[in-house]
Amino acid sequence: MSDRTAVTLFSGGRGGASIARGLLRTPGIDLTLVINGYDNGRSTGALRSYLPGMLGPSDFRKNLLVHLDDRDPRQAALRSVLEHRLAAGTTREELGELVAEPAFPALPAEARTAITRDLAAFLRKLDSHPDGLDLTDCALGNLVFAGAYLRLGEDFNAAVRACARTFASPLGLVNVTSGENAFLVALKQDGRLLADEADIVAPQDAAAITELFLLREPVTAERRAELAARPVEEVRRILAGLRAPVSLSPEAGDAIRDADLLLYGPGTPHSSLLPSYLTPGIADAIAESRAAAKVFVVNTRDDHDVQGLSAPELVGRTLSYLGDPGNERGTVTHVLSHRAPEAPGVPSDVVAGGVWAGARWVTADLEDAERPGVHCGPRTVRALTEIADEAAPARAR
Repeated sequence: MSDRTAVTLFSGGRGGASIARGLLRTPGIDLTLVINGYDNGRSTGALRSYLPGMLGPSDFRKNLLVHLDDRDPRQAALRSVLEHRLAAGTTREELGELVAEPAFPALPAEARTAITRDLAAFLRKLDSHPDGLDLTDCALGNLVFAGAYLRLGEDFNAAVRACARTFASPLGLVNVTSGENAFLVALKQDGRLLADEADIVAPQDAAAITELFLLREPVTAERRAELAARPVEEVRRILAGLRAPVSLSPEAGDAIRDADLLLYGPGTPHSSLLPSYLTPGIADAIAESRAAAKVFVVNTRDDHDVQGLSAPELVGRTLSYLGDPGNERGTVTHVLSHRAPEAPGVPSDVVAGGVWAGARWVTADLEDAERPGVHCGPRTVRALTEIADEAAPARAR
């Protein structure tokens, strides 16, 4: 790569973090992460219920950690704020004391001011609506996001931009949608409904996930029981009728179209990645992208939601969600997978042939030896650089 290279990475909370960190440390790269806000885990789900209309901030918060170096006390303090979890039984008064006398003395002054301002905005909400939120195990960083969301007129994407400034993030951090609230559910091969994102990422039975839906409202326990008693085709029709109207954010569209290298990152496919590809307009933005290489990066290990799907099947599912099942539009130009016996679901004939669905299949030693299941950032970036450098002259021709 030469001069400035724009890299756009579809990512989740942690699956692509090592690659993002490696890209940030590579001179000449401008990195943008495109993320969705459908996280609905225990404390995040409680926060979303307390603030109807707000997407889940957790994956955005986690990606504000990517650039932080704990050897710098100021950056370590920023990490502490983002990751600090409130103890069981934390009261509004105790949270207020944390805001009045911040427990992170090494915070840079500008960040301290912004964090205090946004936590104060959240406290005002608690004062006016004291019931409905148990602060136990809430991430303090999520409450900073929530305060920014409230302060900025309940504009989720404005809150993402504000928090990126507060925590001095050098990467572009953008929501894939324009901020419309939506709730992720899935149907499994046996017809069972996974009623929220937390169910999708949890350990589960062997039946594969077959469909994803973004709904306008969360599925209540009563609604879940009602749907469980209906035939799967009827459930499918009902869910289709409850779809949330979401739209591609201008920032995400620009990042995709202006990318020199486009990456479909690793992570939990059915929560972090495939739901992003449901966004109307995203397939056209990818088709219009100037990127010479559009690379699908295969996980080094399986996630709970994969349920035996092979790597080619996951690539195929990505292509299908992006409206290009035969890859005629060149939605994926390359697939990059770890070269090892334990690499999940990579058939030997695909590796030997070097091509699948019109995309070149590349293998390399990508796993971090000290952290099984995690990509080694420098080696993965090196492999991606080689792919991009090789693809650029071919595109120029």
